Amino acid sequence: MKIARMETFQVPPRWLLLRIETDDGVVGWGEPVVEGRAGAVEAAIGELADYLIGRDPLRIEDHWQVLTKGGFYRGGPVLSSAVAGIDQALWDIAGKARSLPVYDLLGGPVRERVRIYGWIGGDRPDELADHARRQIDGGLTAVKMNGSGELTAIDTPARTRDIVQRVEAVRVAVGDDHDIALDFHGRFTPAMSRRVLPLLEPYLPLFVEEPVVPELTRDIGRIAASTSIPIALGERLFSRWDFRDALQAGIAVAQPDLSHAGGISEVRRIAAAAETYGVSVAPHCPLGPISLAASLQIDVAIPNFLIQEQSLGIHYNESSDLLDYLVDTSVLELRDGHIDRPTGPGLGIEVDEALVRRVAKEHRWRSPIWRHPDGSLAEW
Repeated sequence: MKIARMETFQVPPRWLLLRIETDDGVVGWGEPVVEGRAGAVEAAIGELADYLIGRDPLRIEDHWQVLTKGGFYRGGPVLSSAVAGIDQALWDIAGKARSLPVYDLLGGPVRERVRIYGWIGGDRPDELADHARRQIDGGLTAVKMNGSGELTAIDTPARTRDIVQRVEAVRVAVGDDHDIALDFHGRFTPAMSRRVLPLLEPYLPLFVEEPVVPELTRDIGRIAASTSIPIALGERLFSRWDFRDALQAGIAVAQPDLSHAGGISEVRRIAAAAETYGVSVAPHCPLGPISLAASLQIDVAIPNFLIQEQSLGIHYNESSDLLDYLVDTSVLELRDGHIDRPTGPGLGIEVDEALVRRVAKEHRWRSPIWRHPDGSLAEW
């Protein structure tokens, strides 16, 4: 068996899909993308294809080592995301070639279902409590919200109280039998983190995600020490080495992204590293069905899994949604706030290839640019 061809497809709303086919007709799918930079990752896939075409797809670890380390310049979101999508597709091929789910190739399942959460927005908090109630009424047991809009380095008492009030409103709406996670997208400074997080403790968030930007990961220990709320981060960390400072600093939840952090191969290793620190894993996944399917394979296989993000109904998906590119959507069906362990071979999903080819075209989704009242750039 040899890799015969590799194709990429930019599809709405902001995703990049990868199709790898072998010379005997086995097809694997991956989802390599940096949101807002799909073209850059697509170009990187083309560069890496020069090495992969004609090689055995089942030598996954050797390919991972070559693709990440064989070009002298290493790491970063574009290269790591390209490798991640290739890795997903190769594991998909390996499972299909052996008629087994990927998690069976990783040692077998440790759980029968995967708890998930849904987004309720929060940047602009109109009807935030009502949205939270609808998610819970729809069967979820946990929701995640952005904790604020743009913030200054040390914002006003009014903005601080606004953050607390919106969390309080959601807590009242969902009750104490359900979980709330808060995402700050790195909008806090360390000083603002230490001011706000203790005020949120009465509402018992499941975790607070990315209170500061990844460049300040070494400072996360001081933030974690200032609050009882579990600190989560990792969507903008791309390898087990990137996670080292965060794990040592005392985070409670690691959030590697299967489409950014080197794919199934590397996220499995990140999870093992996290386990040595007593840290749970909640894979980041605001993306499409292939990224979620790859995440579920990891979730089923690792002992320190906490909860899984998924993008159904997320506010970024304006033209297409999570299930649109699947032939059988039942494999990702929600039951009592969980998705059952997938049983199909490979990643456990069947991509609607005809639809992918029909709608594929270059898209220009870009992250919003926010500015403070004085005109300076604000963290989005």
